[in-house]
Amino acid sequence: MDFETFREHFMEDIKDAYERATEREVAVSAETVNKLNDSYEAIMITPKGSKIGLNLNVDNFYEAYNQGKDYGELVDKAVEVIQENIEFKPSIEVSAFTDYEQMKQTIAIEVVSAERNKEMLENIPHQMMEDMAVVYRFVIESDNGGRGTILATHKLLESMETTAEQLFEDAMKIAPEKHPVVIKGMFEVLMDTMGNGTDSFPLEELPTDEKMFVATVPDKIHGAGVIAYPDFMEQAKEALGCDFFILPSSIHEVILVKDDGATDYSELKGIVEMVNAEQVPIDEQLTDNVYHYDSQDKVFELAEKFEARKQEREAASLEKGEKGSLLKNLKDKQTIVDKAVSSIDASIKTPKLKEGVAL
Repeated sequence: MDFETFREHFMEDIKDAYERATEREVAVSAETVNKLNDSYEAIMITPKGSKIGLNLNVDNFYEAYNQGKDYGELVDKAVEVIQENIEFKPSIEVSAFTDYEQMKQTIAIEVVSAERNKEMLENIPHQMMEDMAVVYRFVIESDNGGRGTILATHKLLESMETTAEQLFEDAMKIAPEKHPVVIKGMFEVLMDTMGNGTDSFPLEELPTDEKMFVATVPDKIHGAGVIAYPDFMEQAKEALGCDFFILPSSIHEVILVKDDGATDYSELKGIVEMVNAEQVPIDEQLTDNVYHYDSQDKVFELAEKFEARKQEREAASLEKGEKGSLLKNLKDKQTIVDKAVSSIDASIKTPKLKEGVAL
């Protein structure tokens, strides 16, 4: 069965199965969902009388079907997913979605790859950070504890009767307060992941000089956006005590590595590329690059740019040192010459005596 045929039958069957199970009428339609970092073919399920629907990723179900999964079981699974998520009830009225003054209090910041999202960014207000784009979302909490987001687009801002400039200004004030920066040492993060807090870990085995840290937000959703916060770089510098490299672990977090002066950024880049290729889902990847913060010059940049700047600075320093040494040598030589000339002059001008009589 080809994809189009599968989707057509799947739409009809999940509609019938859902309505039988819930006795609630729904409308279904085929949609292409374009997301940052990803896009997929979907079925939109909207309960009668509701303004909020659910997008069901058909690509995943079609792939499972081609791998031999039973079609009937896939329909049952789809209905189960719909039932679990269709009752999303936002904690604010849907009419408020176009009320900027109310919605701005929910702003969150996200960073994404500019290259991977080139076409979508044409319709999205954003700012650039090297090869990353800073975008903005409105976070919608639900009454039952769920969470959804609405990406800020030019069209949405127009309906809100506000501007991208106003969005940028408000986001830089509100997002750091609503979603504060969390920076933890890698060891502590690993202990938390294993469900073993550092309080219960043998004190003598705790690291005394942590070199890697993780930066995110409390709920760890779109946490890499903290690097766009106005004071993040200096805040991280204070936490680490030195300049640092930034590894884009995913759109949800970044890893900070102390710059000890001997770290090879190309090795770090190789690690990022490998992890992205083998462990991070495509829709959660940020970039394959490594970044650096120079606290002396207060510059955030691609690590390769920092390396080039550092080499230029070292070359300039070396050249200055050589010139200084050359000038010193010339000055020393001139002093010797001057002394020799003075000595000759003295010899010429000093009268020679013979038997006490001046000649």
